[in-house]
Formats: sequence, C-alpha cells, structure tokens
Amino acid sequence: MEFLEKKPTAKGAAERFTGDVWVDMTVEGEAPSRLRVGVVRFAPCARTAWHRHALGQTLHVTDGVGLVQTRGGRIQVMRPGDTVYTPPGEWHWHGAAPTHFMTHLALSESSGDPAVPDVEWGEHVTNSEYEGTLIETSPN
Repeated sequence: MEFLEKKPTAKGAAERFTGDVWVDMTVEGEAPSRLRVGVVRFAPCARTAWHRHALGQTLHVTDGVGLVQTRGGRIQVMRPGDTVYTPPGEWHWHGAAPTHFMTHLALSESSGDPAVPDVEWGEHVTNSEYEGTLIETSPN
C-alpha cells in the first residue's frame, strides 16, 4: 500500500476552459497503469472547451448541477450520482449549469504512446452553444 503524494490544486488553463475551473489530479498512474483521475470543480457557467479523449472519458458528478454535450448532440443535465461515458474520439464538452457550481470526477486512461495525445483540445464552447435550448435531464 502507498499513500500518493497530494498535488496542489491547479487553476484550469484559459486555453482549455471558460470561467473559473479548479483541478485536483488525484491519480496519474505509473506503468503499467495508465489511469488518470481528477476532481474538477466548475463555477456557474464555467465549462471545458470542445475536446476528445484517445481512450474515452468517464465523468461522475459528486456535487451540483452540470451540463454535458457531444458534438451534434443535445445538451444534457448531470446531477450528483450521474455517471457519463464518452467513447474514444467523441468530441464533447462539460461544465456547470448557469446557476450552480458542479464537481465531478474525471476518469480516463493515457494512451501509453507518446505519439498519441491523451486529449485533443478544440475551440472554446461559445455562449450561444452553451445557452442551447435543447436541454434534457439525465435518464436517472
């Protein structure tokens, strides 16, 4: 057994996030593990840019109310206890609802290949995209 070193909380980079976002990387697996786990806290209206993961991503909401959307899909509401999976290569964004903070665990795997980026970042989600009218609640 090993207690892992706690890393300082980091402010989400402006080129990857809109608004105030804070990240605590809790696990960055060492070979043979490729697991990456972060606790991500979003202020109201804060969100990621469009992005996709080489091996997919799982989000588990622990607090607040969030939004998630795949490119071409509908904006969906996430609440505590909801778990959302985006498959490898699927463009998506996620963040807090306009009037709520939101915290989620972000789980993904490193590709293990330095030539294949774990995450590919795209453009910022525009305000009109964020304020989309097609909002559905989570199925749970």
